[in-house]
Amino acid sequence: MFSLIAGLIRYLFSKTEINVLILGLDYAGKTTLLEQMKGIFKKVQGIPPSKIPPTVGLNVGKMDVGGCKLTFWDLGGQVRVRSLWEKYYADAHGLIFVMDSADVGRFEEARMAFDTVKEQGELHGVPLMMLANKQDLPEAISTADISVQFDMHKITKVAFRLQPCSGLTCDGVAEGIHWIVDEAKKRARPRVDA
Repeated sequence: MFSLIAGLIRYLFSKTEINVLILGLDYAGKTTLLEQMKGIFKKVQGIPPSKIPPTVGLNVGKMDVGGCKLTFWDLGGQVRVRSLWEKYYADAHGLIFVMDSADVGRFEEARMAFDTVKEQGELHGVPLMMLANKQDLPEAISTADISVQFDMHKITKVAFRLQPCSGLTCDGVAEGIHWIVDEAKKRARPRVDA
């Protein structure tokens, strides 16, 4: 009887574990966003943005958000590293694609990478959010224009959000993360430690 009650208590107080991929081209601001999330949700100082090197491989961030234990996998965006992205798809409950909305010269490359990711069978049903980063810059393209250029009206089979944000000022970051957590909760299961 005790083990039944103990198991019920563990289940009631367990936290859902959610794995979220952070993908995008190199220099889009993925690692800056991850470091800023640490400040927002963990109340700890991350690496100052001016000292963040490009990610070659993987950065991992763990934090609690909305009653969930989140693991963020920030994967490098260089062309030679993108082939590794697919190794993480099967374990993802949510996907964030970060784009530099001020780097118009790389929009086509970003669109091709985004299209490749959203077509992956292993990501079927996984909520998808595009963070239109660097909206604080004067040359940033509006989310309305990004939506048109990326054919976002065609994304209908999955929960999707286009979120304007700034990795430097943190504008829009918390709102986007809360959305992806709420959507990913629907796919994840609570972890019950034995």
